[in-house]
Amino acid sequence: MLGYYLDLAVRSLRRNRALTALMVLAVALGIGASMTTLTVLHVLSGDPLPGRSGSLYYPQLDPQDMKGLSADPEPPEQLTWTDGMNLLRARRATRQALMTGGMVPLQPAQPDIDAFQASALYTSADFFPMFGVPFEYGNGWGVAEDDAKARVVVISSALNDKLFGGSNSVGRTLQLQGTAFRIAGVLGNWHPNPHFYELYMGYYNRDEDIFVPLSTSRDLRMEHDGSVDCWGDSGGDPNNLEHVNCTWLQLWVQLDNPAGVAAYKAFLENYSRDQHALGRFERPPNVRLRNVMQWLDYMQVVPDDTLLQTWLALGFLVVCLVNTVGLMLAKFMRRSGELGVRRALGASQRALFGQLLMESGVIGLAGGFGGLLLAMLGLWLVRQQQADYAKLAHMDLAMLLVTFVFSIGASLLAGVLPAWRACRITPALQLKGS
Repeated sequence: MLGYYLDLAVRSLRRNRALTALMVLAVALGIGASMTTLTVLHVLSGDPLPGRSGSLYYPQLDPQDMKGLSADPEPPEQLTWTDGMNLLRARRATRQALMTGGMVPLQPAQPDIDAFQASALYTSADFFPMFGVPFEYGNGWGVAEDDAKARVVVISSALNDKLFGGSNSVGRTLQLQGTAFRIAGVLGNWHPNPHFYELYMGYYNRDEDIFVPLSTSRDLRMEHDGSVDCWGDSGGDPNNLEHVNCTWLQLWVQLDNPAGVAAYKAFLENYSRDQHALGRFERPPNVRLRNVMQWLDYMQVVPDDTLLQTWLALGFLVVCLVNTVGLMLAKFMRRSGELGVRRALGASQRALFGQLLMESGVIGLAGGFGGLLLAMLGLWLVRQQQADYAKLAHMDLAMLLVTFVFSIGASLLAGVLPAWRACRITPALQLKGS
């Protein structure tokens, strides 16, 4: 029966090709605009670490003075050196990593490569196993290297390709800020977006060239290039960040179950009370513990203009569907004579309704192909922009399938009213009019 309906739908659409083209174009324009913005939103708001993000949490404390205290304050987004190191050394989570970003001068041994500033992440040993970072060669460092302020480094595969032609460079020496570092590992394919673990160096499309122990970076006074928020008389001296009232570090912890989350939050509250008793904290305990997706939502990582564009595109789709409804209604009502003959020969309203919806579905399928081409064009235009997320605008398999499901579903929805109206006319009147 479906095959028969499909054959009737194709024959009907061929009879009035101009009207069919208008309906397909209306659907394609709406789907193309909608899928362009929805794909961008899908890329920007996706889970950067599927399978792991639900067990990774970002702790926040409030060590500030009483100045500017509001009724329901949010704690600072980052940690002080003292608090970060205290929480790191307490080791109350399965794993924990303290970090911040910066830029480090790199002097290649190759004479044909000029010195340049390398993007760096200063972190601790658990960073690599906690985030499931893959390695092409070697591995990360251990807690012993953190404590010893060891001169070890992990480099990205892109930097390894640039300096060593992609060969195994583990054990070789890299000159950073005039100091020799031993390469411990080379990363594999790892590009989480958004850049959730260190948002202060950029949200999207950013990868570090090198990873250095945090303790080593402070020992060598490597440049800190993230955000620094201070209070009181602290001036935020980049060479003295360990001893001032400034937040500038990010801590991530791995908590494997709800009981662990509750226990760690209780630990943060008790820690805050202890620091308040010692006179370090002036405010009452004020802690937060957000997982990866909650943290991204709190930080409003997805640009506001992307959300606005998505709503506008969906509104445009509605306008296109309203026009399609009018065109379908005109087309179906013009076939009242044909429909009357079928009813007189015994076809039920349900059968006619199914036939007309099949025709709407074929229009949706054709509009889906046109919308896909327009969406590809739209995403190409997005990639030409200067925004940091622009190069991420690619349609994956999931969004490809959504395009056709969305298109066919929208067309079927648009066809419900015209099909219902066409099937409700009395057969005798249809036959008399024919």
